[in-house]
Amino acid sequence: MNGTVEPILTVEHLTMRFGGLVAVDDLSFSARPGDITALIGPNGAGKTTVFNCITGFYKPTVGMIRLAHPDGKTFLLERLLDFRISQRARGSRTFQNIRLFQGMTVLENLMVARHNPLMLASGFTLFGMLGLRTFTNAERAAIDMAKYWLDKIGITSRADDPAGDLPYGAQRRLEVARAMCTEPVLLCLDEPAAGLNARESAELNELLLFIRAEHATSILLIEHDMSVVMEISDHIVVLDYGVKIADGAPAAIRDDPRVIAAYLGVDDEEIADVEAEVGT
Repeated sequence: MNGTVEPILTVEHLTMRFGGLVAVDDLSFSARPGDITALIGPNGAGKTTVFNCITGFYKPTVGMIRLAHPDGKTFLLERLLDFRISQRARGSRTFQNIRLFQGMTVLENLMVARHNPLMLASGFTLFGMLGLRTFTNAERAAIDMAKYWLDKIGITSRADDPAGDLPYGAQRRLEVARAMCTEPVLLCLDEPAAGLNARESAELNELLLFIRAEHATSILLIEHDMSVVMEISDHIVVLDYGVKIADGAPAAIRDDPRVIAAYLGVDDEEIADVEAEVGT
């Protein structure tokens, strides 16, 4: 992609402190529109803290987080509450632990994602009670969107089953589909491949590549499964102890001695030995 294209997400000098602990230290990076950008690093590197700042669960101690829409609208995410980021800035996320409504049907889980537009179309229930066309059209569109994503994740036949009855891999894909039902410009996925076997990981990869190709949705993900990261990412940012140590294309990241050292737990003074091993 042309490097002159304006980033959809720009993080500048992000710092997050918890008392005397600096979880993220002066982090800057950007994500290009339509790219899959991966945020990786060893356990405790600060990845989820960065996600929580981007999606409004934390207010950063210092820094700016800018989300630029294709239509020219710009949102400063550090100034918005979490639900406003989803509603107005159209940034959606999933979590490390599955957060489906287990007792609701698969279809209902997707319909929940259309709650805000349905409430507006219903005149906050009045138009819905009167059966006005404004609401019935919006409801039909929401059902059509839900059916579309059920088809794309391959569980149309399970639409009326409780979400908690789905296999684990299907629940992971359903979470991604539910997030897509909010029509995000930026989809943030927190370890979407966690707990998946090889077949389920391949199905997830296929879904994410479809989202990028057919919906031009930008994706930011945290992931420990390097086979997933290297296969689908366009751009990778690497953190270690809250500090960015690498930023670039997958091929460059794979051979970066600082990244290898961080994952192996090598001290700074031993990086030269790692460089010699990888032929840098």
